[in-house]
Amino acid sequence: MSLIKHYIRIKCSKTCYGGIPEYQVTLDGEKIEAAGADTLLTDLYKARIGDYPKFYKMDPLCRLGFVASELLLNAENRREEQFGESRGVVLFNAASSLADDRNYQETIKDPDAFFPSPSLFVYTLPNVLTGEIAIRNHYYGETNFIVLPHFDCAAMADGIRMSFTDRDLRSLLTGWVDCYSETSFDLLLFLVDSEVVGREVELQHEIEKLAK
Repeated sequence: MSLIKHYIRIKCSKTCYGGIPEYQVTLDGEKIEAAGADTLLTDLYKARIGDYPKFYKMDPLCRLGFVASELLLNAENRREEQFGESRGVVLFNAASSLADDRNYQETIKDPDAFFPSPSLFVYTLPNVLTGEIAIRNHYYGETNFIVLPHFDCAAMADGIRMSFTDRDLRSLLTGWVDCYSETSFDLLLFLVDSEVVGREVELQHEIEKLAK
C-alpha cells in the first residue's frame, strides 16, 4: 500500500521555441485541463476554487502552492474535519521566494525611483505559503518551509520523518513547491501519515516515481 495518500503534480515552463508556456497538471494520476497555460493558476482558481479573494494579492509562489493544496485537499474529501494540531504543513524548494524577490528588487534598484512595496515585501519569505495553507484549513501542527540546494528525495523524506517527532502530529501536507516566475514552476504536493516513520527509503522511492 502506498505511503502517499493523494498527490498533485503541476509543471509549467516556457519552451525554447516561441516562448509559449507548456503545462502539466495531474491529480492522483488524472490529467486536469485548464483554459490556458499562460494563465494556468488563475484558470484553475476560477474553475475549481473561487472563494478566496486573497488569491489575487498573492505572489506566484503562494498562488501555486495555494491552488495545488486546494485541489489536493478536495481530492482527499475530508475538508469538513477539524485536524487542529494533528496535521502540519512542511514544504521544500530550491528557489526560496525568488519570483517575488525579483519583483521586489525592481522597486528598490533605482535610487531615483525608490518605491519599496510592502505588498511585495511580505512575500519575500517562502514560509508565508505554509502559513496561508494552515490558516485556510485551521491546521495547528508544524508549519515549516525548508530550502534545499536542489530537488532531493532523501532530504525530503528525512525532513518529513523529523516532523513526526511531534507526537501530536498525525498527517502532513508536504512536498516540493519551486517557482521562478508566473510561467515557470514545478510542484509535487502530497499527503502522508505518521506511518512513514521508519519507512523513509520507501517514501523516497515513491517521491522519485511521482516526480518523473
